[in-house]
Amino acid sequence: MHIEKNTVVQFHYTLSDAHGEIESSKDSDPMLYLHGHGGIIPGLEAAMEGKKEGAQFSVTIPPADAYGMPREDSIQRIPLKHLQGARKWKPGLMATVQTDQGPRQVTVVKVGLKQVDIDTNHPLAGRELTFTVDILSVRAADDDEIAHGHAHGVGGHHHG
Repeated sequence: MHIEKNTVVQFHYTLSDAHGEIESSKDSDPMLYLHGHGGIIPGLEAAMEGKKEGAQFSVTIPPADAYGMPREDSIQRIPLKHLQGARKWKPGLMATVQTDQGPRQVTVVKVGLKQVDIDTNHPLAGRELTFTVDILSVRAADDDEIAHGHAHGVGGHHHG
């Protein structure tokens, strides 16, 4: 079966940029997504189109098709208590902040006594990314998955 709209794809990946490896799924559960529904970055989804189970490939994705270019107006000052992820904050650390759209990764820019300046750009914004992909399985999505717009199961979305 080929990857096309409304197929569920399970895959392992290694993500790297010009500086080396950033992350890999090899030591954890593989990723699972519903193709054609925007569940992964556009450049990777486009590269998956038409591939078959067992395919292995690498693709380099420009920032525009990954996490976009950094925005200049992305620095915000928020109360220090809103940061999650560490006890002591310093510039350059990644933090998680709860937003109306759910949790969001931010980068700490400057730390004060009660306030902190954060950069809301995605940490990988502006970077050319290379994904090395190993496609483990491809199957037709079921009606529930298509209705919800995402894959269900290990590595996918769970409804509690």
